[in-house]
Amino acid sequence: MKHRDLLISLFNAAVQAAEPAKGMARFLPSPPASGRTVVIGAGKGAAQMAAALESLWPSPLEGVVVTRYGYGCKTRNIEVLEAAHPVPDTAGLHATERLFAAISSLGPDDLVIALICGGGSALLPAPPVGLSLADEIALNEVLLASGAPISVMNTVRKHVSRIKGGRLAAATRAKVVSLIVSDIPGDNAAHVASGPTVPDPSTREEALALVDHFGLHLPDNVMAHLRSPAAEAPGPEDPAFQRNAHHIIASAGISLEAAASIAEAKGYTPYLLSDSMEGESRDIALAHAALVRETIGKNRPFRRPAVLLSGGETTVTLRTKSGKGGRNSEFALALALALEGQSFCALAADTDGIDGFGDHAGAFCDGTTATRLRRLGLDGRQRLAQNDSFTAFEALGDLFVTGPTGTNVNDFRAIVID
Repeated sequence: MKHRDLLISLFNAAVQAAEPAKGMARFLPSPPASGRTVVIGAGKGAAQMAAALESLWPSPLEGVVVTRYGYGCKTRNIEVLEAAHPVPDTAGLHATERLFAAISSLGPDDLVIALICGGGSALLPAPPVGLSLADEIALNEVLLASGAPISVMNTVRKHVSRIKGGRLAAATRAKVVSLIVSDIPGDNAAHVASGPTVPDPSTREEALALVDHFGLHLPDNVMAHLRSPAAEAPGPEDPAFQRNAHHIIASAGISLEAAASIAEAKGYTPYLLSDSMEGESRDIALAHAALVRETIGKNRPFRRPAVLLSGGETTVTLRTKSGKGGRNSEFALALALALEGQSFCALAADTDGIDGFGDHAGAFCDGTTATRLRRLGLDGRQRLAQNDSFTAFEALGDLFVTGPTGTNVNDFRAIVID
């Protein structure tokens, strides 16, 4: 496929710009004068963040972080636990208790450094009193299948948890400094991993309103909890958070700027459409397709040769449980169907290296994708209708496989137009 190497170089530049050590050094707090430094963390890049912190920190530290199975790396003093993502499991439940135990006995002279990135919501299950892990799993499955924006999912999650919504930070008397790799459109720190150490002002009434607006059919006991005062999370004004601080050390915007620099060096004019796109993957693909078609046909609104870049986090409303795919491969398939016969080449991929199902980060597509699928006896529109983009791109050999990248600033999309 034409321009595949260029697209890979753009993706690599975006991922490298989000490497934890690059942004972390600017925001490190001072070591405590007499107390301990304890590290906690969660997310698909938490192990790499821990290793980066160990390389930068000038004095003794200890702690524990949790990441997805297979995403760990070697660390010296910080223990790395692994658990399930995107559906929680008992290992995640154990990891949650380990994080609480690591900081609950600390005092005002101690320092907690929280390393937070995308994926932490599922990796830190902590059902409230009266609910079980099975209830939290059921909640997660409903949210993942709903097509609701990630900010909506996390607002609901943090009101059905003992750890989210700032509750982890509220469990210690130590100062908490959170270093955050943002995978959230708009970079709201309180929504990354559902904010275990960063509170936000959302209320359980707002969570209930979102459940109603998006037609989420939650288990009866989860709804009963949401309607009870116990669901209320501590707000930013709570005294427990007054000494704390948080910093975004990497984000989609920074990564897209890095990719844009590579595109420009290769002779293309880069256009950054947005680093915070949300919505149904196939709908976002149609909006991109309209811009591509106009640029190809009329050299507007962008002048060729061009590279269109965008980020954020799209969603997929599951129409079937039999399909295999992810939001980025679904975007790529919808784009290919809308632009069949046009002269373009694109990559849509998740910067953490996993796009929903399987071990691929996303997929490549171009104006020949739909035609080549038909030659293989596959109907691209049928695959899309069944949320089965993986099958389509696997048959073509156009899946993009990177393995775990060690960071996560969410979706990366690049479209090359000669």
